Amino acid sequence: MIRHPLRTMTVLVGAAAAVTAFATPASAAPVLNETAGPAVLAAAQQKLGDSLGATFAGSWLDTTTGGLVVGTTDASRSAQIRAAGATPKVVRHSATELKKIQSTLDNRTAGLPGSVAGWYVDAPANEVVVSVVGGDAAGRAWATSTGVPVRVDPVKSAPRPLWDVIGGQGLYFSGGACSVGFNAYDDDDHYVITAGHCAELGGTVQGVDGTIGKVAKSSFPGNDYGTVKVTQSDVSTPPRVDRYEDGSDVRIEGADVVGVGGRVCRSGITTHWQCGRVEALDQTVNYGNGDIVKGLTQTSACAEPGDSGGSFVSRPSSGSGTKLVQAQGMTSGGSGDCDEGGTTFFQPVKEVLNRYDLTLEKD
Repeated sequence: MIRHPLRTMTVLVGAAAAVTAFATPASAAPVLNETAGPAVLAAAQQKLGDSLGATFAGSWLDTTTGGLVVGTTDASRSAQIRAAGATPKVVRHSATELKKIQSTLDNRTAGLPGSVAGWYVDAPANEVVVSVVGGDAAGRAWATSTGVPVRVDPVKSAPRPLWDVIGGQGLYFSGGACSVGFNAYDDDDHYVITAGHCAELGGTVQGVDGTIGKVAKSSFPGNDYGTVKVTQSDVSTPPRVDRYEDGSDVRIEGADVVGVGGRVCRSGITTHWQCGRVEALDQTVNYGNGDIVKGLTQTSACAEPGDSGGSFVSRPSSGSGTKLVQAQGMTSGGSGDCDEGGTTFFQPVKEVLNRYDLTLEKD
């Protein structure tokens, strides 16, 4: 029997064509995860929330995979969620129901025990959580007496407002007032750097909004730097310096030294923001009574009592936007005043950072 190669080939080609046609995959659904970026995720969450309506039960990122998870009270909406690139989770309470539970708590704050630190919607758990310090009995009783289903979670401490220690603002010792220089840290703690002749007063130190901590170390004379260890949990130490009426705070980005002739500015509680030029480096200064300090930088920026310890920084740019500056040092002393003009010296900040193995807070 004679085969017909052409016919046989035709059949095989046809079969191959058929296989190819069936093997073409359908369009894959987009995958929404944290790599998509905040804007894309926010838009997708808003769209899904609107489309799911009353069945929407919140959305969140899976902390393991980074993928977007969307809660719903209706299992039949799962395919819709998957098609949008998210992972569905069928839960009991809708987002609206959870918000109503939270609102009930919001409206029952009369007689609220101090041990109740707050409450919030835990979307992944599909619950409203009441945080109670140490699991206090009075706090637990308040949470369970509200008549709404909640989960009580113990927390270690109550929240409190944070306040910032900012360069150039007040630093108050038991024996006098000085100014904040810069904020720094080591492996375990945070510190405020100021002048040594301020820190040598010792004891507990106050800032503009309360207690900061206690003097840690001080070096004066010879040097003029000292540190205050931050011991209060409500104190924040951002890399900022106050320009008072001259504008918004400047932010520290490093500690590159400004050389002779360069422009610098200083901040302090008495004369606020004053600028000048560097006139000399590594100067030895005699403050009298045997108080001799070496390694200071001389400037034409004026200062007055109370400005001691305050921030010296490079002069910020004149353009708009965030002003970034280089930390130079802490005001030490000087002569003259800000009416007639004068000379002011600062202790370079790099010396104290190196001496105490500290890292400057910076952007």
